[in-house]
Amino acid sequence: MNRVYRLVISCPDQVGIVARVATFIAEQGGTIVEANHHTDAGNGWFFMRHEILASSLPDGLEVFKAKFKPIADHFNMTWFMTDSEQPKKIALFASKESHCLADLMYRWHEKDLPGEIVCVIANHEDLRSMVEWYQIPFHYVPVTPETKALAFAESERLAAYYEADVVVLARYMQILPPQMCRDYAGKVINIHHSFLPSFVGAKPYHQAYERGVKLIGATCHYVTEELDAGPIIEQDVIRVSHAHSIEEMRRQGRDVEKTALARGLRFHLEDRVIIHGNKTVVFSN
Repeated sequence: MNRVYRLVISCPDQVGIVARVATFIAEQGGTIVEANHHTDAGNGWFFMRHEILASSLPDGLEVFKAKFKPIADHFNMTWFMTDSEQPKKIALFASKESHCLADLMYRWHEKDLPGEIVCVIANHEDLRSMVEWYQIPFHYVPVTPETKALAFAESERLAAYYEADVVVLARYMQILPPQMCRDYAGKVINIHHSFLPSFVGAKPYHQAYERGVKLIGATCHYVTEELDAGPIIEQDVIRVSHAHSIEEMRRQGRDVEKTALARGLRFHLEDRVIIHGNKTVVFSN
């Protein structure tokens, strides 16, 4: 895979943004290998993501950023650039259920996940042997009503120690404290086992069964202080019927959870997600 620099922009919409950015890249000798644009006409906001072939910019990323800044200032852009050869570091938070954790570790092991899993932090010991088989550091941090504050402080300390760029709640089944949500705003990804905003909170499969739904789903979203209400990155569904028991719904739902989480995490790792308010623009390829 060719090394690329990713330029991600959001700003008030106005005439000439695309032309000015494209012209500037061409003036630097840059080759655009992927280009994405979106205009939110209702709110007057513009979003852009470009991948630029790194080898076409011999002066490197920092020089390009310094030269680009006056343009960004002119258009009042919120923007950043990343290097595809500097993968984001991932801290996985887990509990007892293994399906999402196992899927992500397998994808990472097979080099099918564009990031680096640096540790697993779990509130139960059940998954230790599986994690250590992958030679990933495993940290047991129990969470009880009496020790909850200390446990979250230790979990956040470990994530900082490993310099995690993103925290993934792989069926962690704990509500993060408000301060941690603020400290890692836009950097904590959760998989919720329902098609949000339906069936928030605990036991969504039981809720779905009682409601007699014909579709069940999973939602990959960013974590905020409001439970199960953060910006949505990815969703998926599967069809069920009156003949499915709660356990059969759970069994089918686990497959949807894995794929929705893996896709959502990949979009984040590749800088394809732009958060705007409580919504996202996702430039999926």
